[in-house]
Amino acid sequence: MNVQHATDQRQWDNFLSSEQHRPFLQSWTMGEVYNDVKQKPIRLDVRDGDTVIGICQATLVPARRGRHLSIPYGPVIRKEHRKKAMPILITALKEEAEKQQCSFVRLSPFWLEDEEISGAKPAPMHLLAEHLWYIPLMECDPWTENKEGPMRAEEDIMKEMRKTSRNLIRRAGKEGVEIIRSENPMKDLPSFIELHEETRKRHAFTPYTNSFFEAQVKHFSARNECTMYKAMYQGELIACSIHMHAFGETSYHHGASTHKHSKIPASYLLQWTAITDALKRGDRIYNFWGISPEGVKNHPFAGVRTFKTGFGGKVLEIAHCMDVPVNSRYHLTRAFETLRKWRRGF
Repeated sequence: MNVQHATDQRQWDNFLSSEQHRPFLQSWTMGEVYNDVKQKPIRLDVRDGDTVIGICQATLVPARRGRHLSIPYGPVIRKEHRKKAMPILITALKEEAEKQQCSFVRLSPFWLEDEEISGAKPAPMHLLAEHLWYIPLMECDPWTENKEGPMRAEEDIMKEMRKTSRNLIRRAGKEGVEIIRSENPMKDLPSFIELHEETRKRHAFTPYTNSFFEAQVKHFSARNECTMYKAMYQGELIACSIHMHAFGETSYHHGASTHKHSKIPASYLLQWTAITDALKRGDRIYNFWGISPEGVKNHPFAGVRTFKTGFGGKVLEIAHCMDVPVNSRYHLTRAFETLRKWRRGF
């Protein structure tokens, strides 16, 4: 086995699309997004002879708390090869980290169970959501059964929803909410950003930068892998979302709404529209992304748990992210993040 820098987008994405779990954050296109926001991607593939058995896309994070390489929902390595491939990949990642003057490497693999990684330790904080709420859109569950089957019917998905959610979807339509699919997401992006800024102030979270939104919408919409949904009420935009649909999976990635019409359940109809669109495309999974673990009230995703789970579906718990220290400066980062986690209460 060997690790090398990847240069072939087609080969990279073909490998990702063949895996059971296909996080679009490890797609080649996502690397181009990072490149646009001055975080040059480091793309490595793992080969057994000439056959690609794994991919790993990292980005440099020049954080004040500790410069490091971040690997969102990666690496993606065939399960039967992980035991032999991971030590080789870790060595290559540490070499890249040293070149970039990083103190550690943070991996957040999309694995269903924790696996021992030589030289790694559990990170103090999560990198991405580790409790994912999703709806299987096939009769089987591709995320847990590793197979595919016929598509489910809209009626069956609707039946599994919480009664309140079903009623709110219908009520939004009766009250005149109209869901529009943007024909030009780049043109409509300023409206989304304005609404997102209002949402950020209301809920006090750290947002993505405007340049990140622009890069992501530009690159994914060019491949028809991004849809912006706009919820209109009385001629006014009151909710908006950006969904990615790549590799047979639709992900609810960004959302925003106004408090002005908070009693109008536009977001429910917006999500249902995105779900039915995913069914029509023949997608395998509708991924709502993160929710809080049950009973954890201080978790960053606690506020959206009731909304997302109301649509029915399942929770997928993935492995906690791991840190691979590169030098002694990592211990300062670890101490800082441990303190921050304690202060946040989770």
